[in-house]
Amino acid sequence: MATTRTAHTIWTGSLTEGRGTLSFDSSGLGEHPVSWPARAEEPDGKTSPEELIAAAHSSCFSMALSNGLSGAGNPPSRLTTQADVTFQPGTGITGVRLTVRGEVPGLDEAAFVSAAEDAKVNCPVSQALTGVPITLSASLG
Repeated sequence: MATTRTAHTIWTGSLTEGRGTLSFDSSGLGEHPVSWPARAEEPDGKTSPEELIAAAHSSCFSMALSNGLSGAGNPPSRLTTQADVTFQPGTGITGVRLTVRGEVPGLDEAAFVSAAEDAKVNCPVSQALTGVPITLSASLG
C-alpha cells in the first residue's frame, strides 16, 4: 500500500531577507522556522532543506540496513547513522556523507560494510538522491 506524507511551508519576503515556517502535517510534529541565513550560514535555531534531507536519509538508511541485516539472520542491536548533506550556495547540494556505526552480534566488519553498502544503494532516499555523490563510512563497535 502506497503512503503519502505531507508538509507545507509558508514563506514571506525575498530569499535572503525573508523567512518561513515549515509544518509537518502528517506527523503533527509542529512548526519549524526556516530562513536563508539558516541554510547558507549558521542554523541559529532554524532548520533547512538540507537538514531535513539529512534526517530523512539517516533514518531511511538505518531502516534499510536493519532490514538487510535482519533478513540475512543478523538483526542489529543498535545502528547509529549520521548523514551530512553539503549545500553550496549558487551550486546546490554537492554531496551526502553517511557514517554508520553498528552493534551486530555475530557479524564481522567485512559483512557489516557489505550490508551497509547495499543499504546505501537501495534505500529509497539514496535512490531519490542519485544526482549527488553519496559516500559511506561503516564500522562495527
